[in-house]
Amino acid sequence: MTRRSCLIVIAAAAALATSCNRGEKSKSIEIALVTKALDSEWWQRVKAGADQAANADPGVHLVVLAPEREVNIDQQVSILEDQITRKVSALAVAPAGVAEVLPVLEKAKSAGIPVVIMDTDINWPGKLSYVGADNKHAGRLAGEFIAKTLGGRGKVAVIRGILGVATHEDRLAGFRDGIAGASGINLAAVQPANSERALGMSVMENLLTTHPDLKAVFATNDQMALGAVEAIAAHNLNGKVLVVGVDATNEAVRAIADGRLAADVAMHPEELGKKSVEAAIQAAKGQPVAPKIDTGETLVTKENASQFLK
Repeated sequence: MTRRSCLIVIAAAAALATSCNRGEKSKSIEIALVTKALDSEWWQRVKAGADQAANADPGVHLVVLAPEREVNIDQQVSILEDQITRKVSALAVAPAGVAEVLPVLEKAKSAGIPVVIMDTDINWPGKLSYVGADNKHAGRLAGEFIAKTLGGRGKVAVIRGILGVATHEDRLAGFRDGIAGASGINLAAVQPANSERALGMSVMENLLTTHPDLKAVFATNDQMALGAVEAIAAHNLNGKVLVVGVDATNEAVRAIADGRLAADVAMHPEELGKKSVEAAIQAAKGQPVAPKIDTGETLVTKENASQFLK
């Protein structure tokens, strides 16, 4: 072979390799994680876990998207529709509203996009897997703690998230189960605060006015729990009205250590994000995925709070 012919062969081989590399790049796995919001520490920690899972696989490109607020369900629907149009490889979704989101999830399935449901389970046969904790058990842990701490007697209330959202429905149901064995516990009120801190504070102020003999409050997430703690402090009632939250964010755990929050239920957000994206990657690769992946829940009190501080 002449030197000129050899150079032509080398150049052709290089061009073929470049073409192959471009083809490999274009076949990268596109995962979209669509949460209820990204405006709190909880969801940022979910995102951190998701990023960790995506970074472990160089062939994966992850986008994490969410509405501005958890109540903006229509925004989540629009985000999902856009990801279907983009033809992502798989979706991991924390549904903000079941009735509104189900039709677009059906669109994803019809388009051949695997869907992993996370955080809030839904009764939809099209889901490939559910990744999350047992929200009913989380509520039960909170109820049992309050009943035991109050000695089985006293007036209590619940500040809950958006009406109809399964996460908060399950936590409330579990709480009712947790206090059911204490006949002296009176559940005086259940009020929504849409998972928002400012609204949680406002609702707590109203509860203190309406029920001056209130002994404890269960808030179905930490944003509302911390709002309730602020209202209690403003009324100079620290230590007189117990507050228990769910999520065990850093701020909530510090409040437990400081004695402002009685307890919390850790829901392990990093694990939630990590395992959801891992399941979506497996689905995109055509690998089997477990129908249910449990991320667990743990009661956090002053005795073990230090273990949960990040």
